Amino acid sequence: MRFADPGVLALLLIPTGLAIYAWASRRRPPASTLALPPLGFITQLKSRGRARWRWILPAFRATGLALLILGLARPQLPRDVRDIRLRSRNIMMALDISSSMKAGDFQPGNRLTVARRMVTEFVRRREGDLVGLVLFAGRALLQAPLTPDIALLQDIIKRVDIGMLPDGTAIGTALALSLNQLKNLPVKASTIVLITDGANNTGQPLPLVAAEAARTLGIRIQAIGLSTRDTTSVALNGVWRVGNTAPRLTSGDEASLQRMAERTGGSYYRATDPEALSRIMDQIDRAERIDVHVGETRDYRELYPWFVIPGVLLLALELVAGATWLRSLP
Repeated sequence: MRFADPGVLALLLIPTGLAIYAWASRRRPPASTLALPPLGFITQLKSRGRARWRWILPAFRATGLALLILGLARPQLPRDVRDIRLRSRNIMMALDISSSMKAGDFQPGNRLTVARRMVTEFVRRREGDLVGLVLFAGRALLQAPLTPDIALLQDIIKRVDIGMLPDGTAIGTALALSLNQLKNLPVKASTIVLITDGANNTGQPLPLVAAEAARTLGIRIQAIGLSTRDTTSVALNGVWRVGNTAPRLTSGDEASLQRMAERTGGSYYRATDPEALSRIMDQIDRAERIDVHVGETRDYRELYPWFVIPGVLLLALELVAGATWLRSLP
């Protein structure tokens, strides 16, 4: 049970005060008395008949007022309760759009095309979460702040392309911009998913410095490196291809990404083809999926008549009894 207007309950001090006053003055003589000779034997007589029930009048009054006040506070019981699922995760996607993402070793299309498709699918499954998007190349751009509008975010991701930013790989800047979106949110529910195919070569802060800031805030970084063992071609202007020139992540680059992710409690994943990237995104999705089942109340049943009606009856009974059966003379 809940009260729709709990502030009204403060008025319960009134009947409580009346009850305390009635109890404290139960043996006090009335203010106006008639002087009679001492009759000590009267004090030894027991009250008989109706006089023994005088206490019930203040009890009726205090209880009736208390019930009326409870009714005014509008007690309610849940009537329509539905089981719903909440995840409430805060996820910033940091996507590399540098020129190296043109590499055609991820078919069909290039690395960015495949990454864009996988990110769109990942976002589609995040219904109920807050998801944002940071793009980075030579600098970082907040393309979409954290939003629950998954359909809008999917539309934004479809428009992402190489050339929107100066060339380069500013991983640290992208992480810092993502952290700025998450810093004031619950840290246990906040994550950065970084997708890149290169090493940091521009911008501030350095990736490890940004990772240290994420660790201090308690925000995890899940890093994905796009690189194949057999890089066969790079798509140039969408027509010509040059074989065996696609950039690859070196062991040192991967070690840096792994150290950065593990420093924050996250993980580093290497995607060597679209299928591997899909499996990685599924794994991150499961890791970041915390389902909470709660009961959502859509409607309440009002209970105030069950308090107001007895309260009015008790006050009326107090008036009637005080004027008839339990009437007393001053």
